[in-house]
Order: sequence, then structure tokens, then C-alpha cells
Amino acid sequence: MIRINIATLFPEMCEAVLSESIIGRARKADVVEIACRDIRNYTLNKHRRVDDKAYGGGTGMVMQAQPIYDCVMSIISDLGENARPRLIYMSPQGRKLDQSLVKELAAEDDLIILCGHYEGVDKRVLDELAFEEVSTGDYVVTGGELPALILTDAVCRLQEGVLPNEDAYSNESHYNGLLEYPQYTRPEEWRGRRVPEVLISGHHANIKKWQDEQSLAVTKEKRPDLLK
Repeated sequence: MIRINIATLFPEMCEAVLSESIIGRARKADVVEIACRDIRNYTLNKHRRVDDKAYGGGTGMVMQAQPIYDCVMSIISDLGENARPRLIYMSPQGRKLDQSLVKELAAEDDLIILCGHYEGVDKRVLDELAFEEVSTGDYVVTGGELPALILTDAVCRLQEGVLPNEDAYSNESHYNGLLEYPQYTRPEEWRGRRVPEVLISGHHANIKKWQDEQSLAVTKEKRPDLLK
């Protein structure tokens, strides 16, 4: 069972998402273990401040090294002496998150995900703890919580027992390098548009052939770069 610890200034925000739907059910069933640590609990500042002005000037504040370090070290201590957690910092400067990286991370026993905020975090703590930087895309959001939730969701879906069976994720977009074929449900006709006849034919070999062909066609049209 994978254990994921999220170090954040907004644990309630993360819990609100991770307690719902498929991931929430997986947590209740003890299929995955997810904990959210409040970095503010580790500050030495009596006002619970975890940030300060950046050296060199500029707008915005920078999260300090000490609270982050103490938070992460507390998590590592709680995991046990044999644990070797992989440390991930959500950053727009990091390695792009794709399904290949998701599979890689899903094979780990322990992940610690750090959510930055404001103008980011003091680089010294990233270097001291050897954090890997991971990005969910070429854009900037107000904090690392939403990217951390995306990574957590993607990783947890691949854990045994989270989804009904492997087919629930192995046919999806990106899992095997292609985009997924189109999906349809009842009714058979809606506003003059019919479900492709092959899908209601009951002929499993023809359905599989159609799905494979559509997957290639959709990928060629929408993401031809993936075919390379």
C-alpha cells in the first residue's frame, strides 16, 4: 500500500478533495494511505508565520526553510527507519508530469509532496532534502495544492484495489501512449446522432478493432506528437 504525505499550508483544502469520490473510498478501505501535514505547525514563530521577504527584493513572500525542513523530517521519522520516501516539490520549473512519471511514482512505497506558496520556497531546503521538482504544466497557480492533488489522484488510481480492475485505467488516454477512443451511452439515438453500430453489435472482436482504430485516429488528430 502506498503512503502519501502532503506538506501544505492548507491541509483542509487537500482533505476536502481527497475525502471524496474514488480516492475517498480508497482511503476508507485502507487501500491507500494519505495524510496532510500543516507546515505551520512546525514554525518557531509565535505568530505561526512561515514566510518572509525575499533577499534581493521583489514582490511577494518566500516560504522559509526551517518549518518545511522540520515538517518533512517529522514525516520521515513517523514513517519509520526503513522508509525511503521519494520527495516531490510541485513547481512550474520541474519535470512535466505525464503518465510515464505517474507509473514510476505509483511504484513507490512512500511519497512526500511539498506544496509551495507565495513566491515559492527557500531553495536551500530543496537542496538539503534533495527534492525532485515536478510540474503539472506550463502555467502558474497560486499554490502547489492543486497540482499536488492532481499528482496524488493520478498515482492512487493505479494502486491495486482503487479501481475495479486494470481495464478501468489501462484503456484510458495516455496510459499506453495513445488517446482513448470515443465513449457512448444510452440512448442509442440523441438529437439525430446515433451510437456507432459496431458498439451495439455484440461482436467483441469488431468492437475491439473499432476501438483501436479510433484511438489511433483521435491521437493523430488531437495529439500527433504522441505518435512519435
